[in-house]
Amino acid sequence: MLKDCALIAIATGKKVMTLKELGDGLLSITPASIYYHFWGGLLQPRFEEREYNNDFAAWVRHGLHDGVLAERLAVVDPTEFTDLEALRQELAELIEERLEESEFVGWVRGTQQFEFIRSQIVVFDTHQRVERPEELAEWMPHLSTSSIFYHFIDARRRFPAGGEDFSIWLQGFGEDYQGLLEELAAIDPYFGSLAELRHQLVLTFKSYLEK
Repeated sequence: MLKDCALIAIATGKKVMTLKELGDGLLSITPASIYYHFWGGLLQPRFEEREYNNDFAAWVRHGLHDGVLAERLAVVDPTEFTDLEALRQELAELIEERLEESEFVGWVRGTQQFEFIRSQIVVFDTHQRVERPEELAEWMPHLSTSSIFYHFIDARRRFPAGGEDFSIWLQGFGEDYQGLLEELAAIDPYFGSLAELRHQLVLTFKSYLEK
């Protein structure tokens, strides 16, 4: 069963102006907000490549004008963490480390405020069904980018043990597609656009099934 989704942005009412406030806010904000600020940008239509892949790095750079911390935050890959709490801890430690480097940076007021937004996902049934991996490979180029997001990215939040929908489904075919599972596991969905991710999935399925 192939599905589609939309990620709804909801204001939390929490706004900050300094790095110290950002660090404090990160410790108490809902995990859904951390999720949104790392992944929400992928579903927003853009005409140019994002300068920073997460909103925290972007605000630190353009709101606080702290290029040093912005670069540290920019290289944080959320797929490397077991859950959002582990990601929260990493962000908090990076900010704390920066605050310890200079008392001044903690109290500099941003030229613009940072507003914590939380996400809520709405899921739609596409009414498309696939029975075999070959059918999924045929459908892959035609899936919307939001469908790719739901099955390959949001699934990692839904399954505590990790993994994504395509691989979990393929595991039901036993050892026949072990090689494909390994190739899918090697794909990092974070650094790039959803269109690029879809293209990578298309090529991965195509090259494996044509062997």
